[in-house]
Amino acid sequence: MITRTGILFCALITVLLIIAPPAEAQQPKRVPRIGVVSADGDRSTPGPQVEAFRQGLRGLGYVEGKNILVEYRYVEGKSDRIIPGLVAELVQLKVDALVMRPRPAIRAAKQATKTIPIVMVTTQDPVAAGFIYSLARPGGNITGITTLQRELSGKRLELLKDVLPGLARVAVLMRAEQGTYDYEWYEAPARALKIQVQLVRVRDESDFNAAFESMPKARTGGFIAVSGSLFNRQANRIADLAIKNRLPSIYERPDYVQAGGLMSYSANDTDSFKRAAIYVDKILKGAKPADLPVEQPTEFELAVNLRTAKQIGLTIPPNVLARADKVIK
Repeated sequence: MITRTGILFCALITVLLIIAPPAEAQQPKRVPRIGVVSADGDRSTPGPQVEAFRQGLRGLGYVEGKNILVEYRYVEGKSDRIIPGLVAELVQLKVDALVMRPRPAIRAAKQATKTIPIVMVTTQDPVAAGFIYSLARPGGNITGITTLQRELSGKRLELLKDVLPGLARVAVLMRAEQGTYDYEWYEAPARALKIQVQLVRVRDESDFNAAFESMPKARTGGFIAVSGSLFNRQANRIADLAIKNRLPSIYERPDYVQAGGLMSYSANDTDSFKRAAIYVDKILKGAKPADLPVEQPTEFELAVNLRTAKQIGLTIPPNVLARADKVIK
């Protein structure tokens, strides 16, 4: 004979079984993992690009270590030959998406995986580079942002000529292991402006002093530094050497001007990396890279450091200052 207490107990068990979620639903939700390869900074000082990406993630509600995990790999100014290894590490971790900035990293990621979504922030035309099929419909597993950094090469030369009307010879400062692709973007506009271009290469930071001493001897009126992992980490030293040798300069990123460089002209790098976080968010929510159009910047920034101009005895013309978006005094 079932007692009243027994009936109540059975009823309670039945209710608990009905309202209790299945065992699978009680398991913690899988936290997505992202892999990032950066040519800036290191683990202790991540650099402005990584910080912008993190800011973008936070703005979308992600908290690293809680609802998203991010694996960072830094080039740290070393040879680009280490980049495929860094990418391979992230692919082996089976990350949910890769975020790549250096061209060698995008290329290595494209070769390493056809399934993991890749969000690129590239300085060149990604169609011409063979990364995607078209800007509107990238196809494959790659999408992201192009900063048009190379396409702005001629504009940088024009600005340097505006500041130095008599400019006849300009140096393009590059790392020795880089190919001539970046340099070639400066050659055609230099001819149109009747400026002779001199290629100056450095292998590592030990070559900087000799490189800068060679420019005045060659009657170089100014120089352009091609961005890269080594130069990005040595922005302060490059600016100091330019001032010491009284060399006007223009850069491909505004953080060089913040470090003491004279001028820069570029898309907003910070905004580009915040936008990369938006692509990651869309992919984690189910979007396919093949269907996400590649974005191009619509606004560009001219930054000018008047403090540096004064140190090298240069007056920035009013028409150039009027166009500047950022002025350091």
